[in-house]
Amino acid sequence: MPTTGARHVTQMFCRQMFRPALAAGATLALLAGCVSFGDKAPPQLLTLTSDAAPTAGSMAQASVTEAIIVDVPTVERTLDQVRVPVQVSDSAIAYVQDAIWADKPARLFRGVLAETLAAKSGRLVLDQVETGSERGMMLSGQLQRFGYDEAARSVIVQYDAVIRQPGTPLRKQRFQASVPVAVVDAVNVGAALNQAANTVAVQVAAWVAG
Repeated sequence: MPTTGARHVTQMFCRQMFRPALAAGATLALLAGCVSFGDKAPPQLLTLTSDAAPTAGSMAQASVTEAIIVDVPTVERTLDQVRVPVQVSDSAIAYVQDAIWADKPARLFRGVLAETLAAKSGRLVLDQVETGSERGMMLSGQLQRFGYDEAARSVIVQYDAVIRQPGTPLRKQRFQASVPVAVVDAVNVGAALNQAANTVAVQVAAWVAG
């Protein structure tokens, strides 16, 4: 549990980082990028939902070697947690106050990718646990960015996708989407990240099919 002194240092950091913006007439919503310490639980947990999920009752059948296996993306430490990062500068990261994911963002993003691929391709989409030792087309990669960028005033989702398939060359491509955010709080940032994640998932699905 952070001490009173630690909270004071954090508050001082936030005031120093955002003083120029506040002087320019920015709203107090910018301060939502500061880390929130304390015991109070967030009013809600954020999650991601696919805009292109298969309809109820839909089925797909294929051998494992014909399926698409979607792996959980790798992430750096700033994304390996349930808080939403704010890129304050090239060397400073803060977090959106009260914005807490229901699961780590890499796993949530993997779910959106899998649902979108299944809906767009009509193919059987599995994870590694379901496939055992057999392998078909493997979609993996790294989630490079998944948060709010203060300079851009937008959320940014950036995913480096890699496709491995027996008998074919390795394929890799970067996908990115950004969505502007007017008020930096948990609700608005969460909704914007969901929109950007779905945009990237649709881009990846088209690339996989190509």
